[in-house]
Amino acid sequence: MKNIPQHEVSEICNQLGEGPPESIKKVFGGDIHMSWKIEFQGRKFFLKRNQRKEKFLQFEKSCLNNLQKYINYENLVIPKPITYIEVNDVELLLMEWIDMNNSDQQKLGIGLAEMHIESNKFNPKSFGYPINGFIGTTNQIEGWDRDWIKCFINLRIEPQLAILEKDFLGIDIKNKIKSKIASELNEHKPLNSLVHGDLWSGNIGVNRENKGVIFDPASWWADSEVDIAMTRLFGNFRSEFYENYHKIIPIKKGFKKRAIIYNFYHILNHANMFKGSYFKQVENCIKNLLSM
Repeated sequence: MKNIPQHEVSEICNQLGEGPPESIKKVFGGDIHMSWKIEFQGRKFFLKRNQRKEKFLQFEKSCLNNLQKYINYENLVIPKPITYIEVNDVELLLMEWIDMNNSDQQKLGIGLAEMHIESNKFNPKSFGYPINGFIGTTNQIEGWDRDWIKCFINLRIEPQLAILEKDFLGIDIKNKIKSKIASELNEHKPLNSLVHGDLWSGNIGVNRENKGVIFDPASWWADSEVDIAMTRLFGNFRSEFYENYHKIIPIKKGFKKRAIIYNFYHILNHANMFKGSYFKQVENCIKNLLSM
């Protein structure tokens, strides 16, 4: 679909109290949703559209609104949801438009660290999230646990392992993996923060004021390190990002091992979503994990 159905455009206009838009331009990039830049006189918005049974954009709206509570707008920007609309079996999420460039990530590092620190001050004393969500197109289940290890294994790793093709991993190896994760995390003291949850290079940017921008979250209350680990999964962010983040939240002993553990969640998810060569990545990650 290249164009938005007219009845959906009309619903957007009604919600905004606007007449017909001056322009609607397709924005390319994502695999899960379709998106457009929609302009009215003096107002620009980013529109995402999803046509599935699951409420992906409703979850995204929840994440964006929650993350907004803990950011310092001098350093970090998160798109503000303007309106969420359901039309028959279609979800529409309208957000503020943010012009971005590909420049210095200094404020991105500062802003993310500030968000982790600030949210930690108000954390719910448990790890998890109050509503069912998604990581890509896979369910990210709701639930809470005061124990970080139990939360990570039971609410994140176990569900992904359960989705894997039936004979790919046996029960023995699954138990070894969970035991290894528990032993490696046993002495670690996590900083319980509201994390972005899907922090790779495709979900970040820098605006025209050089402020960091993060979007497309899959948030939950977790060890703040899960965000930093994922920044290294598909190639690192820029050096100034890490330098400025770690001035505020220093690297803790054992992080490299924990990064393998935390990214195992995303590698499992990629195998469950895309199949094929991603199963080899799972095998390699398991070897690294069990040999630590």
